[in-house]
Amino acid sequence: MLKIRLKRTGRRGQPHYRIVVMEGKSPRDGVSIQEIGYYNPRTNPTTFEIDKEAATEWLKKGAQPSDTIAQYFVKLGLLKSLKRGSKKPNMVKKVREEK
Repeated sequence: MLKIRLKRTGRRGQPHYRIVVMEGKSPRDGVSIQEIGYYNPRTNPTTFEIDKEAATEWLKKGAQPSDTIAQYFVKLGLLKSLKRGSKKPNMVKKVREEK
């Protein structure tokens, strides 16, 4: 299965990420099929550049974005919404009343 995910580059303590399309079972810094953008969390505001045409091509081919990439795709309008399943029911914290 193809995944669209982040590939870390940069020195220790100074991360930069490339947005890549790669096989789902390959390691994080493994060989990628295509680089479609980059992400730099160290700038203010963070830099997120992506080739929208390439991203939509890969999404049409069946590539699945990671959770982080999916959030940015929703902001850019490439995805309609995130499909999130409820893992746990909402737990209400009980507050003890002190007398």
